[in-house]
Amino acid sequence: MDDEMSDITDMIRSMGVKAREAARVVACASIDQRNRVLRATARRLAERSELILSCNAKDIAAAARQSSAAIDRLRLDHQRLDGIHEALTTIEDQPDPLGVIAKHWSRPSGLDIRRVTTPLGVIGVIYESRPNVTIDAGALCVKSGNAVILRPGSDSFHTSQALHECLRDGLLEAGLPAAAVQIVPVKDRAAVGALLALNDSLDVIVPRGGRSLVERIQRDAKVPVFAHLEGICHVYVDAQADVEKARQIVVNAKTRRVGICSAAECVLVDHRFWHRHGAPFLADLIASGIEVRADPVLSQVTGTVAAGDQDFGCEFLDDIIAAKCVDGVSGAIDHIARHGSGHTDAIVTEDRSAVAAFFAGLESAILMHNASTQFADGGEFGMGGELGIATGKLHARGPIALRQLTSFKYLVEADCAVRP
Repeated sequence: MDDEMSDITDMIRSMGVKAREAARVVACASIDQRNRVLRATARRLAERSELILSCNAKDIAAAARQSSAAIDRLRLDHQRLDGIHEALTTIEDQPDPLGVIAKHWSRPSGLDIRRVTTPLGVIGVIYESRPNVTIDAGALCVKSGNAVILRPGSDSFHTSQALHECLRDGLLEAGLPAAAVQIVPVKDRAAVGALLALNDSLDVIVPRGGRSLVERIQRDAKVPVFAHLEGICHVYVDAQADVEKARQIVVNAKTRRVGICSAAECVLVDHRFWHRHGAPFLADLIASGIEVRADPVLSQVTGTVAAGDQDFGCEFLDDIIAAKCVDGVSGAIDHIARHGSGHTDAIVTEDRSAVAAFFAGLESAILMHNASTQFADGGEFGMGGELGIATGKLHARGPIALRQLTSFKYLVEADCAVRP
């Protein structure tokens, strides 16, 4: 067992060394060369679609005992492959994030100073399910001049390997080192621990997965982490909400895909809306197969079940949602501040003052007005894709896309400036 652990540690260290060397090459590559990787990857993705779906079927068969939501996160089909292809095209269409002069100024001393964007270096991405992360992460890192080490979960192992081969061949076709996008070739969990200790090679780790995975990474990582623990997203239906808008938004926020981090886990209803209109969206949810766990007020809706204290502040990632009546926008803010996770929260209303109070009173990474929380996605924000949604307040916040994968350096020029 010790020898096996040592072998995995040595393998990860070797990958780190190769990634650091490759990062220097990719950082100096032209935007045309980096975009060529994305085009070549997209072409191979189309050519190998049946092979990729066959690998995905193998992963799904092995995960047969998991929940339907977990299977949905894992599943690929032709439509989702088309979505991955579209993401590659959108990322390619984004402007070059490198070499952007964020600020330019001169000093009386004769210094000419520019603050210019640069790559972060080497990114580690540790993820569960969702094999599309393989392509999103690889494409975003290459476009932003970074190298990346991917560690997919065992549940998506075969699919992720097949997707990675498209990226590897795309790099080689464009004349860039294959080590710029590497994937851990073993399922052993010891590889995660070895990555977390790779502080001499990795510049940042991005986790995509459940609470236990993210907590472990935040606790044990010896390098910075861009992460969120949970996606406990709320939709607040205000007193001045349009009934039909509320029905559409609440149902979409929960039912479009229940197993993703932007799915609504709690709906809050203003008392005045409840007294005027009831809560027809709760009946809509129940008709859609969602179990609604309601507080004593909203449990008057036929088909709901009584909520327990533990249901508020819970990330179900399943066909379940909590529901509660609150006293106005201040009541919604208080509830979300107490039970939310700082990911995405939405207000449904026609009252601009309520929107202003909601936006000012909450510190979530993404706040929405009259929109489904399921739009909390880098692709939907026009970023092409994302590595995840970061809820921290330092460096990266919200969708982690091209700009969030860059840092900056100061370029200072002068004509024989000396300091007195």
